[in-house]
Amino acid sequence: MPDPTAPVPDGGPGPGRRAAVGGPSAPPDPPHGRPEDPPVPRSGPRPAASRARRLAAPAATLAGIAAAWTYVGQVDPNEPGHYPVCPLYALTGLYCPGCGGLRSAHAVAHGDLVTALGDNALAVVGYAVFAVFWVLWLVRAWRRLPVRVPQKPVWWWTLGGTILLFTVVRNLPFGSSLAP
Repeated sequence: MPDPTAPVPDGGPGPGRRAAVGGPSAPPDPPHGRPEDPPVPRSGPRPAASRARRLAAPAATLAGIAAAWTYVGQVDPNEPGHYPVCPLYALTGLYCPGCGGLRSAHAVAHGDLVTALGDNALAVVGYAVFAVFWVLWLVRAWRRLPVRVPQKPVWWWTLGGTILLFTVVRNLPFGSSLAP
């Protein structure tokens, strides 16, 4: 029976043994013991393809949003039969936070901000926040900077609480002005 601690014929360690430090698995030392020169930074303008690639996501997002808004602007959600009814409203008679959102988008597309706010004020605020975020995203992508979305739990709890409060108030008698 062979010895399990004996070296393997190729010079590597045997079973259950580690390779020695600086052995065959370690990278070779640089010549003359000098550390390697640091990489030279690239100078000059970066290729145009990288800018186009960075701007592709904001541009595609804008194209999708523009297509959706064009459709909602052309097909009136106030006329029955064009869009499905909200399932929560159909089952319970309660308005969800999105009820009236298509009607408000239609009103915004036609420049009627007062009607849009009456249909769904929270959605109108959301449209404005998204527009600001999109412009920030575009500018930061142009400048090669990352876009950071707040990730602290307090931001997300505040957003959730605001949506919940809006939903509850719009379904109470004194908040009927927020109902579509």
